Amino acid sequence: MNLLSVDKLEKNFGERILFENINFGIDKGDKIALIANNGTGKSSLLKILARQDIADVGKVVYRNNCKVSYLPQESIFDDNITINDLINSKYNKISLIVKEYEKALEEHSKLSSAVNLKELERSTAIMDQENAWDYERTSKQILSKFNISNFSQKVGELSGGQKKRLSIALLLLENTDILLLDEPTNHLDISMIEWLEKYLQQQNITLLMVTHDRYFLERVCNHIFELEGGNLYHHKGNYSYFLQKRDERESNFDVEISKAKKLMKKELDWIRRSPKARTTKSKARIDNFYNIKKKANSKKVKQELNIDVRMGRIGGKILELINIYKSFNELNILKGFDYTFKKGERIGVLGKNGVGKSTFLNIITGIETPDSGKINIGETINYGYFTQNGLKTDEERRVINVLRDIADFIVMSDGRKISASQLLEHFMFTRDLQHTKVKSLSGGERRRLHLLTVLMKNPNFLILDEPTNDLDLLTLTKLEEFLLQFKGCLILVSHDRFFMDKLTEHLFVFKGDGIIEDHYCSYSDYRAKQIKEEKEFKKIQHLEKGNSKVKSDVKKLSFNEKYEFDNIEKELVDLENEKKKLEENLQNANVAINEVVQITKRLATVVEIIDNKELRWLELSEKQ
Repeated sequence: MNLLSVDKLEKNFGERILFENINFGIDKGDKIALIANNGTGKSSLLKILARQDIADVGKVVYRNNCKVSYLPQESIFDDNITINDLINSKYNKISLIVKEYEKALEEHSKLSSAVNLKELERSTAIMDQENAWDYERTSKQILSKFNISNFSQKVGELSGGQKKRLSIALLLLENTDILLLDEPTNHLDISMIEWLEKYLQQQNITLLMVTHDRYFLERVCNHIFELEGGNLYHHKGNYSYFLQKRDERESNFDVEISKAKKLMKKELDWIRRSPKARTTKSKARIDNFYNIKKKANSKKVKQELNIDVRMGRIGGKILELINIYKSFNELNILKGFDYTFKKGERIGVLGKNGVGKSTFLNIITGIETPDSGKINIGETINYGYFTQNGLKTDEERRVINVLRDIADFIVMSDGRKISASQLLEHFMFTRDLQHTKVKSLSGGERRRLHLLTVLMKNPNFLILDEPTNDLDLLTLTKLEEFLLQFKGCLILVSHDRFFMDKLTEHLFVFKGDGIIEDHYCSYSDYRAKQIKEEKEFKKIQHLEKGNSKVKSDVKKLSFNEKYEFDNIEKELVDLENEKKKLEENLQNANVAINEVVQITKRLATVVEIIDNKELRWLELSEKQ
């Protein structure tokens, strides 16, 4: 039985249809990603399901007592209360349940009456039902994962990113039936995203989320809902499977449209030749003609993002940083940083929030000055800087005028000159939208316009600070295509691991306290190396702990220990083979969804067993 069912839902925005006659259900344990281009109704649908908006037509049916929690893109809190007040406020359901139980327990300890006993039993049952006994420890653990430790701090003192992290942490504590998440990875650094990814994988959580993070989609979701042209398409499986099935669907649809157009031409010839007097049979054929015509013209031309701007010439000298120091009070950002940039370099910048990544970019571009050191910039260098702060312009300005303030025309890579209006169309801004005021644009539209203002200046050194926030997957794919062709230098700060993997080959890793590590590898290679080092460190700690308890005259392995030691090696070989086979099965698009769930659970178990047996093998090996 569905936790939530949607029946013939329709929503319009002015004259534009966001979605019409869509139907679906959400079952317990479903992990669903909702994919659509910006402006097609993703967030609107989430709000309707969260009871924060209403549909024009249709209904949403919730199973009895189904609890739904919603994470909007922008967090809304009372700025005057502390984090601790928020955690224990009336808005936190589990906190209220714990308080009710503590009150019932106190009343029963004062007076052991039948009424108090019944209330205590009721509160105890709810605590069991909501799994609230471990609330305090769990809440501290989850909040710490999102770097929330100062519970006395007022909410109004938090940055936008900190508020987003607080929102997610509180949502995970609610023990809700269905989680609705709108871009949950925005404003999270990579370590937090990986923790959230693993948490959602392992927990028996039902969720429907909008996200552009493709690794997140691939590893968490087992269903994909695609919203396109007002219709909803359902794909069982992960993101890779969805891409395969969408290509098949669109190919089949193209064949149907082609057939309909041929048939329409034939029927149109008949209508033109037929006499004016109509029989019942001919009228039916005419009605059928209009149905065929509707189908033949149902394929909308997709708006494609086409970025092909000519890059300014880049000379031999690019950028040289010599012994750069920068700090804010006790916070060290750079300590004697040296680097000479080479032509065509593509550098990714990693690090937790607050370690100084944006400050580093601001120093390179001259927005901020270093405390000491020297910066030499080549004469031909023309920066294009896409900042997290977004587009800075008069909100009353119209979109077309924002571009014309920079240039009326721009030269493309093949030498063609195109107008600002034509370029906006390439960026999926229709003629109507071009004359819209900036204040009326959506978050994704603002990001696209900001990106366009950067590229219009023909940069040969691009610096992109979190460019993927609020961009849909179509825009991201097209931006990737452009950046892969871009011949200049690129510095990229992004929490989107797929984006980082595809576009960079060299990493600056900000470790904190002014320390920056240099790694010549992709993000995935770096992360794999990091995970391996973490495992080795844990093994060493485990061995050191074990060795501290062993006397200097350690005895040899006992018969049973030797038997165990010999068998572990064989077991590890079998386990590694099983792990490899499970990973291969997960990549198989033909595996049923219920099997995918079972394979994922078994894979997690096998990995844990391997880790434990490797530690035991090392322990016995040392003893031997």
